[in-house]
Amino acid sequence: METRQIRISDYNYPLPDERIAKFPLPERDSSKLLLYRHGEVSEDVFRSLPDYIPAGSVMVFNNTKVIMARLHFRKTTGALIEVFLLEPVAPSDYQVMFLSNHRCEWCCLVGNLKKWKEEPLSRTFEVDGKTITLRATRVGEMSTGQRVMLEWDNPEVTFAEILDVAGELPIPPYLNRESQESDKTTYQTVYSKVKGSVAAPTAGLHFTERVLRSLDEKGIHREELTLHVGAGTFRPVKSQQIEGHEMHSEHFCVQRSTIQRLLDGLGHIVAVGTTSVRTLESLYYIGVQMANGRIADGQPVHVTQWEPYDNPTSLPVAEALEAVLRYLDDHHLQALHASTQIIIAPGYDYKLVNMLVTNFHQPQSTLLLLVSAFLHGDWHRVYDYALAHDFRFLSYGDSSLLIP
Repeated sequence: METRQIRISDYNYPLPDERIAKFPLPERDSSKLLLYRHGEVSEDVFRSLPDYIPAGSVMVFNNTKVIMARLHFRKTTGALIEVFLLEPVAPSDYQVMFLSNHRCEWCCLVGNLKKWKEEPLSRTFEVDGKTITLRATRVGEMSTGQRVMLEWDNPEVTFAEILDVAGELPIPPYLNRESQESDKTTYQTVYSKVKGSVAAPTAGLHFTERVLRSLDEKGIHREELTLHVGAGTFRPVKSQQIEGHEMHSEHFCVQRSTIQRLLDGLGHIVAVGTTSVRTLESLYYIGVQMANGRIADGQPVHVTQWEPYDNPTSLPVAEALEAVLRYLDDHHLQALHASTQIIIAPGYDYKLVNMLVTNFHQPQSTLLLLVSAFLHGDWHRVYDYALAHDFRFLSYGDSSLLIP
């Protein structure tokens, strides 16, 4: 069957609510680890992960940090309006955005939108002893949400400081609970650094300093990239066939030194989480574009949803990565900034990723398609084992190491 004609109903499985982990375990690395190695399934505890990764491997982590993306405003009528920040519009660069000190604009999902007509909303709070009034104004519609302008009346306070005080952490909707103070710690990876995500790269939540030290001691190379996870990661597939599902676009950044390390470690690359997979596999197709002269100076670097299927190519992976390095050198850049809309589904031929650390994903989700493609269709064996052996599912659940 051609990839576009895949029926999402073929990727369903029974997930009782009690199997969805509502909270993490007290010790991150004491979660269960399912091992799928060349078709054999077994289990261990997560802190043993380094035992199963060969020395000299390159392990790739997404160092994005979840922002306090939910802002609540109350109208004079008493109606509560939620403004959920999806991605920055003006300024569009995340780091510049968080340093804004008067005004910024975001693409947002708005809860209770019908109750918010034209009038600005405002709320007042304190930041480091300074009283701040934050005002939200709807300025238009965008393809994925509402364009909202946020303004505040103290230029000494940055938008990052405002979010830290007034924002709430956007825990996944399927947890069916309010966010708690503990989530501010437990819903971030211990290596999170670069603010910008509205959802955590959850495969990384199991890592502790102890596990990271064990990886180092074994001679496993650790590399980081940044992909900011959008709310689209939770968007259900509503079409019967996946060709009707539009993938969300996500921005990422990979350092030149990391690309060089990947080139040196081809055949031994371990992705931590599906966001790392999407970035690494997109790197190949960006390299193909660059090798073929398809990216003009000043043009945004982007991988479309169906590029791997519409433009099949036999360019060796090493040549694709070398093309990216040449592009960076020619433009005097130390990092590649790009975006990807790639959909990885059965029929996809993995280029860079050889091993995958990932949690257990929702039924009928694009992430389950990605796992199935990685395991050449053998995802059922993994999920049947996890369901039969008391594994915990989704963001705060247990983990797996997949080696096709």
